[in-house]
Amino acid sequence: QVQLVESGGALVQPGGSLRLSCAASGFTVSSNFMIWYRQAPGQERERVAWIIPFGDVTNYADSVKGRFTISRDNAKNTLYLQMNRLNPNDTSMYYCARGSWTTRGQGTQVTVSS
Repeated sequence: QVQLVESGGALVQPGGSLRLSCAASGFTVSSNFMIWYRQAPGQERERVAWIIPFGDVTNYADSVKGRFTISRDNAKNTLYLQMNRLNPNDTSMYYCARGSWTTRGQGTQVTVSS
């Protein structure tokens, strides 16, 4: 059974950092296209970052490029999203997904506020 469990969301001040984790089970993270999405209430879903299977090629939305880093730990079968220089516009629910939005976790809330 495929399962994705996000964690690491929190309330953080502008300029701060967070690292989100996504523990996967039922499949191998390293052999799948993995994505971080975010969606705030009333706003469109945004594909924030993604990483291709078997390699280290990554890509980012323009809104987070240079601030966020997607990575994975194959031994732990876990996906990460390191988020630096956070600003209030980053406030959202963050979801990790396997391949597409259809297969995602329950999300973790990130709130950036002073």
